[in-house]
Amino acid sequence: MTEPERSTEGQPLYVSTATIESAGPLHRHATLPLGATVDMGVHGAIREHFRLNPERELPLPVDYIVAATGG
Repeated sequence: MTEPERSTEGQPLYVSTATIESAGPLHRHATLPLGATVDMGVHGAIREHFRLNPERELPLPVDYIVAATGG
């Protein structure tokens, strides 16, 4: 008789340990698990639509999500 297999159903395959810190009202600084860092903020149409005035224009968090799914 063989030993029954353990089910991993319902268990996460991966849990990210990325951290995000505020670097100002419209600026976030993220550190990814392998040590890479990215700065996120607002730019373009979002900045214009919400009439925001960031210190500098930075990629939106969604820009990173789109780039990651395409990679």
